[in-house]
Amino acid sequence: MKKQIRKAETLLEALPFIKTFYGKTVVIKYGGNAMVSDKLKESFAQDVSMMKYIGINPVIVHGGGPQIGKTLDSLGIQSEFVDGQRITNKEMIDVVEMVLGGKVNKEIVSLIDRHGVNPVGISGKDGDLIHAKRHKRVKHSPETDRPEIIDMGLVGEITKVNPKILEVLDQNGFIPVIAPTGKGTEGETLNINADFVAAEIASALKAEKLILMTDTEGVQRKNKKLISELTRKEANKLIKSGVIHGGMLPKVTCCLDALKLGVRKTHIIDGRVKHALLLELLTEEGIGTQIVPG
Repeated sequence: MKKQIRKAETLLEALPFIKTFYGKTVVIKYGGNAMVSDKLKESFAQDVSMMKYIGINPVIVHGGGPQIGKTLDSLGIQSEFVDGQRITNKEMIDVVEMVLGGKVNKEIVSLIDRHGVNPVGISGKDGDLIHAKRHKRVKHSPETDRPEIIDMGLVGEITKVNPKILEVLDQNGFIPVIAPTGKGTEGETLNINADFVAAEIASALKAEKLILMTDTEGVQRKNKKLISELTRKEANKLIKSGVIHGGMLPKVTCCLDALKLGVRKTHIIDGRVKHALLLELLTEEGIGTQIVPG
């Protein structure tokens, strides 16, 4: 009987969080190892399904860089990167669209669908969701002491999010699963960083939370110790001092932009942890790093 009582107490611990998030929108960027490991994929699908069953409205934006790279390699197409972003030419964009909008998106939809909820796979081009322009990266060259403009090809920078299609899906009980492509100024497909897509969509929906799933514990201090909570002001200080750098920098920047545009709280969590989403949403301790206004 004691074991059963402990189970009941665990469920009751989640009650105040269920009440807080009931009817609210949570935007999740799904990527990294959580998209590779079969156990973690199933854990993610269970978490998302439970969120929907208890009245939380999840919106999923997924990545797919490794899957794109693998397909390009198999076709003998070489990739070139600038600061972690793949330069995308016309030959590549068809592969990007096929892998993200087809293979990866539909696999995620199938995983979640098995749990009895209603996921719908779309891309940023569907329903006039994401408008973008071609992204040109500025890189400072120490040799010439001048900024160098790098043409990233068909890599996009978001100019507008029209959330109408997401609102319609939500009103009808569906879970949107979004591939991070958008429509360019001439109607062309643009490949967009999934973190930035998630942040912009969370802002457009005025979401309660933005959660970025990563392959790290969260934001760390110089001594590698996890920082469990940061205000916007503290995060900006850590960026200026160089503590937040490398691959973590764009993720924190996404969180700060989302907070500025009306998202209540943002989180960077370790997607390698089983049931990471439920641990973040429904427990007192949470996991990862929470970044809040202030």
